[in-house]
Amino acid sequence: MGTRKKGLEFAKHISEIIAKATGFERHLEKVKILDGGDGICKAEFTVAPEHINKAGGLHGGYTATLVDMITTYALMSKPCHPGVSVDINVSYLKTARVGDEVLIEANLVRAGKSLAFIDCQLRHKKDNSVIAKGTHTKYVNFQ
Repeated sequence: MGTRKKGLEFAKHISEIIAKATGFERHLEKVKILDGGDGICKAEFTVAPEHINKAGGLHGGYTATLVDMITTYALMSKPCHPGVSVDINVSYLKTARVGDEVLIEANLVRAGKSLAFIDCQLRHKKDNSVIAKGTHTKYVNFQ
């Protein structure tokens, strides 16, 4: 389930998973995986009309989905079982609007015998300002 692939190989591998998805993961079809491996995943996307709320800002639910999925890809790059979520926390600091380019970076903080802890940030590409910060705890002991 995990992968030892890094860099462009990792990006291609995860992009293929998204492209072949028939379930919820299809919501990431406009997200481009840039890099990853060894507990890191980097991605980007441009905010589109389907990503915004009624106020015109990046939807909090979509942001939480990005934290969930990109942190899982970072975990899988270790390699490690993708696990199941125990806790997800997202702090929303700033909004993003249609057309804004967003960078996402997830970093595995620690993977123990049973739990893994991953951090994530979404930033504006134009000025590197933080849109949201997330943490994700996953249960990974499926042996």
